[in-house]
Amino acid sequence: MTQARVFQQFEIRPEERLLLVSGQAVGIGARAFDVLLALVDRSQRVVSKAELLDLAWPGVVVEENNLTVQISTLRRVLGHETIVTVTGRGYRLKVVPVDAPALAEPEPAAVDDTVTRLQRRLAVIVQAEVVGWSRLVARDPTRAAATWKRIRVDLIERSLPHFGGRAIELTAERLQLEFVSAVEAVAWAVELQETLAERRQAADPAENAAFHLRIGIAVDDVIVDDGKLVGDGVNVAADLQLSAVHDEILTTQKVCDFVAHKIPVSFDPLGQRVMQKSQRPVHVLRVVTGSRRHAVSALRPAGVRVASLAVLPFSTEGPPTDAYFGEGVTEEIIATLSLNRALFVIAHSSTLRYRGNELNPADVAAELGVRYLVTGRVRRAGSQVRIHVSLIHAADQRVIWQQPFDGVVEDLFTFQTEIAAKVAAAAAPQVQDEEVAQARQRPTDSHDAYDCVLRALACMVKLGSPEFDTAGHLLLRAVELDPGYAQAHAHLAWWYSLRQFDGLASTDGQEGRLGLEHALQSVRLDSRDAWVLSVAGYMLSLQKQHDEALDLFDRALKLNPSCAAAWARSAATLCYVGRAEEALERLDRAMRLSPFDQHLFWHLTICGGASFVARRYDESAGWLGKALRLNPSFNGARRLQIAALVRTGELAEARALAEQFLVDCPSFSVQEFGRWSPMQRPHLDDLLSALRQAGLPD
Repeated sequence: MTQARVFQQFEIRPEERLLLVSGQAVGIGARAFDVLLALVDRSQRVVSKAELLDLAWPGVVVEENNLTVQISTLRRVLGHETIVTVTGRGYRLKVVPVDAPALAEPEPAAVDDTVTRLQRRLAVIVQAEVVGWSRLVARDPTRAAATWKRIRVDLIERSLPHFGGRAIELTAERLQLEFVSAVEAVAWAVELQETLAERRQAADPAENAAFHLRIGIAVDDVIVDDGKLVGDGVNVAADLQLSAVHDEILTTQKVCDFVAHKIPVSFDPLGQRVMQKSQRPVHVLRVVTGSRRHAVSALRPAGVRVASLAVLPFSTEGPPTDAYFGEGVTEEIIATLSLNRALFVIAHSSTLRYRGNELNPADVAAELGVRYLVTGRVRRAGSQVRIHVSLIHAADQRVIWQQPFDGVVEDLFTFQTEIAAKVAAAAAPQVQDEEVAQARQRPTDSHDAYDCVLRALACMVKLGSPEFDTAGHLLLRAVELDPGYAQAHAHLAWWYSLRQFDGLASTDGQEGRLGLEHALQSVRLDSRDAWVLSVAGYMLSLQKQHDEALDLFDRALKLNPSCAAAWARSAATLCYVGRAEEALERLDRAMRLSPFDQHLFWHLTICGGASFVARRYDESAGWLGKALRLNPSFNGARRLQIAALVRTGELAEARALAEQFLVDCPSFSVQEFGRWSPMQRPHLDDLLSALRQAGLPD
C-alpha cells in the first residue's frame, strides 16, 4: 500500500487520490492532485516547469499556462506561501512537518551591493535524454508515458541517493543531475544503462524495447546562480549527451582521470571535438563495460573505429506547416541508423541547427567531425508525400546513393518507419564499400585493425582465390592488433563459415570450431551488435545447434529490425530445419532491405536451398542460376544446382556440371558432405541422393 504524505495540516493519500486539510477531504482536480503529489515527493529541491508538465501530463504536449492554472488552484487550498516560485527555475513546496514548531520568519539580511551572488565551484554534471522521445510519444503516448514513468521512478529516482546524486531536472527530454563524485556518477550511469538493456532483453518488444538513453558526464567549473547551475560543466555535459548514440555514455578526459582503476570500466578514446555550447576542444571518451573492458586499450586506434555519419534535417518544399514531415523522417532515420554498431551516427539534436541553412556539405561535415552526410527533401501534394534521400561523401560532395520514396499522409508513421529501415539498410553497405575503397588506397604497411578489416572485406567474396586467403590473414591480424574488436572477430568467423560452406575447410572440423570460437567471443565483447549476433547464430547453426542459433537471431532482430544480415542468416537456419516458407519470407525481406549486398549470391543460394527443401525444384534451379551468375565459383550454389537439376529431370546437364565440379573439387565426397552439412533429415537425404544420381562420388 502506498504511504500517505503528511505535512503541516495536510495529508495526501495517493491510492485514494484524496487531499485532507485538518482531517477534512478537500476536492481538487486530477491534474492539480498530480502536481501536488509531484511537488511533495520532490520537496527537497526545486522542480522545473518542464518536469511538472512531464509528471502531470505524461505523454501529452500542453501549454505552460495549464500548469500555472493548477498551481493557482493549489495555492488557494494550501496557502500562497506553501508553493514558492523560484524565478527562472520552477516551483518548490515549502514543507514544515506536523510536529515541527512554527518558526518566526527571519528578518531579511542587509544586502551588500559589493558582493556578487554568483559562486563558482567544481561539479560533476550528468546530462541524459531518451532517444527519439517525440517519436515514441507520437506513436503511442500512453505507452511511452507509462514506460518513462517506470524508468524514472524505479531506476532513476530510487537509485540516485545511493550514488550521492541529486536531480536538477527529470524529464524524458532532459535529465540533469549532479553527483558528489565522478566515480559515483559513472557507476550510476553504467548501472542504469545495463539495467535498461536487461529489461529490453526480457520484455515484450512492443513494451519498452524502443527506450534507449544517451548520457554525457563532465567534471568542470560551474556557476551557482540562485541555486541554479550554469557554465562550462553544464554545457560540456549537454554537448556530450548530444554527441552520444543509443546506450552510450560519453565523458571527458577529466572524468576518465578521476575514475580510472576505481571501478571495473574502461574508456574508448573518440578523439578531440569542438563542443557546440562552450566552443571548446574536448577529448571525448566512451565508457566501456562488460567483457570489453579486459581488452588491451593501448592496441586500439586513437580515433573512432567506425564510419561516422550525420543525418541533416530534411528540407520541406511547401508551407512551413509541412515541416513536421521532414522532422519525423529525419529523427526516425537517425534512430534506425544508430542501431548499426558499424556506424557512428551524430545525434538528432546536434544537427538541428543546420535546419533551413544552405551550407557547404564539406563545412558541415568538418564541424560535426563526420565523413558522410544523409540529406533529403520532402514534397507533399494533397495526401501524397514524396521523400528523396541522398547519401553524400562529404569531402568531395559526391553522391554515393540516392532514392525517392512515395507514401500517403494518412499512413505517415508506417511510411516513416519503412523509409528509415530502407535508408539504414541501403546506406550501411554503401558506406562500407566507400570505406573499403579508401582503405585500399592507403599504404599497406600503415593500417591498423580497422584497416585490416576493411581490406579483408574487399576480398571476402573471392572464394577459392588467393585474395580470399588474404582476407583470412588480414582478419587474424585485426584480432591480434585489437583483441577487443568485436566486429573483427565476427568477420573472421564469417570468413570461416564461407570457407566451410564452399567446401574449402579441412575435414577434421577444426576451422568450424575456430569460427564458432571467434563468433562467440564477438558476442561476449558486444552483445548489442545485431550483425555480430547474426554471425554467431549462423556459426551455431553450422555446428547443428539450431535452437540456440534461432535464439540469437531473435535477439539480433529485436536490437535492429533493419539488419538484413540477421534476416538472411536466420533464413538459412530455418531452411536447414525444414521451415522453407518462413525462410523464403525472411530472405525476401533481407533482399528488399539490402538489394545490393556484396553477399547477395549467398542470399540467392539460400533461396535455392529453401525452395529445394519445399520440393519446388524448378524454382530452386532458378534461384541458384542467379546466384552462380553473380559468383560462378561459389561451390555452395554449384552443389545445390546439381541436385536441383537432377530433381527437375535435367540429368544430362546435372552430370555435366558434376564433372566440372569434380575438376575443381577433386576430393569431394557425398558422404563427407552429408557428415558436416547443417541440413536436417529428410531434406538432407533428398539432397544427398540427388548428388549421387548426378555421378558425384560417395
